[in-house]
Amino acid sequence: MFENYIYSQKQNIISNVCDLITYPSISEESENTHFPFGKDCSDCLKYFLNLASSLGFRTKNVDGYCGYAEFGEGEEIVGIVGHLDVVPAKEEDWSYSPFTPTVYKNRIYGRGAIDDKGPMVASLYAMKAVMEYLQTSHIPLKKRIRLIVGLNEEKDWKCISYYKEHEEFPTIGFSPDADFPCIYAEKGVLSILLKQDLSNLTFSKKFPFGISASLPIEIESLECQNNAINVVPEIATCILKLQKNLNASSVITALKKQIDHYDYDMDLYKVDDTHIKITSYGISAHSAHPELGQNAISKLLCAINDVLLMHHVSIPLLSTFCTFIGDDYTGKGLKLDLKDESGSLTLNTAQCYIKDNFLCIGINFRIPVTYSSKTVLQTFTQTFAEKGIEISVMQDMAPLFIDKENPLVSKLCHTFNETCGASFSPLAIGGATYSRAFPNMISFGMNFPGDKDLCHQVDEFVDIDKLLLSTNIYAKAIYELSVGE
Repeated sequence: MFENYIYSQKQNIISNVCDLITYPSISEESENTHFPFGKDCSDCLKYFLNLASSLGFRTKNVDGYCGYAEFGEGEEIVGIVGHLDVVPAKEEDWSYSPFTPTVYKNRIYGRGAIDDKGPMVASLYAMKAVMEYLQTSHIPLKKRIRLIVGLNEEKDWKCISYYKEHEEFPTIGFSPDADFPCIYAEKGVLSILLKQDLSNLTFSKKFPFGISASLPIEIESLECQNNAINVVPEIATCILKLQKNLNASSVITALKKQIDHYDYDMDLYKVDDTHIKITSYGISAHSAHPELGQNAISKLLCAINDVLLMHHVSIPLLSTFCTFIGDDYTGKGLKLDLKDESGSLTLNTAQCYIKDNFLCIGINFRIPVTYSSKTVLQTFTQTFAEKGIEISVMQDMAPLFIDKENPLVSKLCHTFNETCGASFSPLAIGGATYSRAFPNMISFGMNFPGDKDLCHQVDEFVDIDKLLLSTNIYAKAIYELSVGE
């Protein structure tokens, strides 16, 4: 029904995905009212809306926060919601430049290829295929089909919040930002920041602790290259300052034994006689799948804590973190190894830094749908707050949980299975998509069953055959939701 049009547009689809990848659209909040998330995001949105307009859709740029393309008439809106912002990418880690799209072996490589620029182009051409079919078949459309495009999904969702304040809500729809056949449950998302004021630390008679010029070792700097809260960090660095009576080479030798014992991937470097630099290496992954990565921050914090303790220095936040969390991502040390049909609780130690003499550690949780974020916060309050450690909530998103027998779930799952000749069941995930921003909406593709999740990962790509197949699946879904019974 739609295949002929879609495959006739193959080269255009590939070209448009490649064009979008060239925009390094990393969402950065700006004081400039014309570019609320930075010029790169703004330019990327303008390109997409111009493309949609050229395909015959009505478009609107919603004050630079987001935009949409639509066709049809009527009160009800079938919504497709996705995003054009991406997470950062380090060029030296990639086989191909992340913002110079590369087509190789029937794949498009580049940041955003699968999350979420490729799916956005697929959705746009799916809408066009439906529009063409309805027009040539003289089938009336009594609903509007609207593709909503955000620019702050990887950060704080301020784009979609702005949309909800100023525009109409979809009546029903999906977000092409997860997995096929479809998603009926998304875990709750909680991000917290642990902080300790290092200037107020004192010494005990029995055991000195704190950071002070009189201490044998202090943390002079700690950073993670501004790692996003929803990404497993691939690098973190620390510079330790030693008192002159300590031998830097001896400290390095002792710490190296600990690192070798843990089997951590770290570099130790003597900067000068009183400074040591530690660089911890990991493997980047989406925060919803910490098991696919290696956490550079958690390992670095454990190493720092060890070297401090060797010299009788203790920082409560650091020592408590290492005791109850360390390099674990399951929450078992805190007795938070919760589980239900949506999966297990996971945590990702995503950020670490020192700012204004505060030691800060940012942690992202994916919480099973039948549990509350209050359970996690109560545990952290009991474990950390009593030691004078501040706990603040950066993000608290309720889970999405829709009955598997819901007509929307059944219809989208059936559309995928019928198109692909499969019999897969709806899924639960740890990711957070825009589908939870609106009622009566779920996630639908674009990862296929058995595919490795490449969101936020090095050498992200989209398979061209699956890109076109997804476009056809989306066209069928849009038709079913708008015209079908």
